[in-house]
Amino acid sequence: MRKPLSVLSSILFVVAPFLPEVANASDQSKDDDRLRNCGSVLKEILDVPDNIPQDLLDKADCVVVFPSVVKAAFIVGGSYGRGAMSCRKGDEFRGPWGAPSMMALEGGSFGFQIGGEATDFVLLVMNESGARGILASKVKLGGDASVAAGPVGRDTSAETDASMRAEMLTYSRARGLFAGVSLEGSTIRPDNGDNERVYGKKIPARNIVLSGTVTVPPAARQMISTLDAKTPKHKS
Repeated sequence: MRKPLSVLSSILFVVAPFLPEVANASDQSKDDDRLRNCGSVLKEILDVPDNIPQDLLDKADCVVVFPSVVKAAFIVGGSYGRGAMSCRKGDEFRGPWGAPSMMALEGGSFGFQIGGEATDFVLLVMNESGARGILASKVKLGGDASVAAGPVGRDTSAETDASMRAEMLTYSRARGLFAGVSLEGSTIRPDNGDNERVYGKKIPARNIVLSGTVTVPPAARQMISTLDAKTPKHKS
């Protein structure tokens, strides 16, 4: 009995130093997959003309994508998702789209809900105040930042006063259906741990997004190229 235990201990002694590296490589792979999923979801949504109105997209300072947010509930529900946010570079958010910051979406809801569902979310950040707030810290939607369900269609003739005043407009896609949705009560924040893995060092989210000096990771190229193609210039 002692001999097998001794052998096992020896194996663990040799393997243990490599376990953190294996775990980190796995996390890096997940981050890359998340960025690629953000790009795929965004392209699919923006390729449909009757989804997000073009004039709203052209006015947005930043775009946040959360692919496959898991919402599971029985009477009391909650949501949890990871995604990425890109902003137009420059102090006034008027330049080309910059490298993305990894983001986290967390929230809760109450009601008679049963079952689980994965939903894609796209958020348009419509002004500088909303963008800088998100990049600085955790923001509660509907509390720290005003939010409204985004109008859908070729133009914004269906806009309401609420959507015109909102700092963020939010959309969802589930089971092939796309619509404006309220995320009021949820929180959104930079995911600093994921950012460190993606960029190889600690960089504040605002520096990643706004400095213009951070290189777009290969996994995020589709997301950024889609934004550059669909809305290359900011229109006030």
